[in-house]
Amino acid sequence: MNVLLSAAFVLCWSSGFIGAKLGAGSASAVTVLMWRFLPLTVVLIAVALTVTRAAWRGLAARDVARQAVIGALSQSGYLLTVYYAIQLGVSTGTTALIDGVQPLVAGALAGPLLHQYVSRGQWLGLGLGAAGVAVVTLADASAAGGVAPWAYAVPFAGMLSLVAATFLEGRSRTRVAPSVSLTVHCATSTVVFTALAVGIGSAVPPAEASFWVAIAWLVALSTFGGYGLYWLILRRSGVTAVNTLMFLMAPVTAVWGALMFGEPFGPRTALGLALGLAAVVVVRRGERGGHRSYGGGGREGPRGAVSGGPGRSGRATGRRPLPAGPRPDRPRAAPPS
Repeated sequence: MNVLLSAAFVLCWSSGFIGAKLGAGSASAVTVLMWRFLPLTVVLIAVALTVTRAAWRGLAARDVARQAVIGALSQSGYLLTVYYAIQLGVSTGTTALIDGVQPLVAGALAGPLLHQYVSRGQWLGLGLGAAGVAVVTLADASAAGGVAPWAYAVPFAGMLSLVAATFLEGRSRTRVAPSVSLTVHCATSTVVFTALAVGIGSAVPPAEASFWVAIAWLVALSTFGGYGLYWLILRRSGVTAVNTLMFLMAPVTAVWGALMFGEPFGPRTALGLALGLAAVVVVRRGERGGHRSYGGGGREGPRGAVSGGPGRSGRATGRRPLPAGPRPDRPRAAPPS
């Protein structure tokens, strides 16, 4: 059952990049995103007012505001750059790989920003991941004609937006129910994308049936399938298992994009994806090695993060090993891609 759930999660999450490509053929990125989130938010607000009202009790206005900012970074900023990059001609596999190194970048930045220990193995893994991104990006750029070089910086901006959301969410003292965070994130995205679409005169959806097929694809597979399975696997197997599965998105998306859209997939693409997967293995080994050198106080949880004690506020408590993402009790911000 766990294998089937993991496979379904990888396919549903990868479908977000494919759906973005489908939508890009009939409308602008902001139009697709506006109509993806507008009906979804209406449904979620109705559910929040009826079924999940108890989950909102006890939340302060600043907790909701923090979730709105996290949603603007992890969902609005992230998805806009993903869709825009694909609209500019960047392949789905390249976009997925660039976004997929987010846990490695978050892990590297947590050292200087949060004063946490980063092992040599983790730095080596980050280097391998960066090399994989470079190889795939260069292969894509050389094979795709007419794509501006600066277009490949767009998904990097989205990945950094997701990293920022991860740190902001990880430092939150209040645990928010998934139903609440999903509702606030989607409502925030609806406001952002509707304002953008109205501002540039792209709010009216096209008449093509392909547009609504893409919208249905994104809502059913990417949002409910990908986001729902994310939380289910997280609760059953933990954040380490989820983050490991995230690194499978790039190769799956690259193969899917090649078969469905004829996107380039040559030896250099395969090499870059292999480097990305190798980076995951190296980082995991670096984390296990870091556990043995742990010298802080408190209870060590999965991936070496400290559960309980001063470490929960994000302050360093000795040279504790660094997880490639937020603490286990608060999973990394997960936009439904």
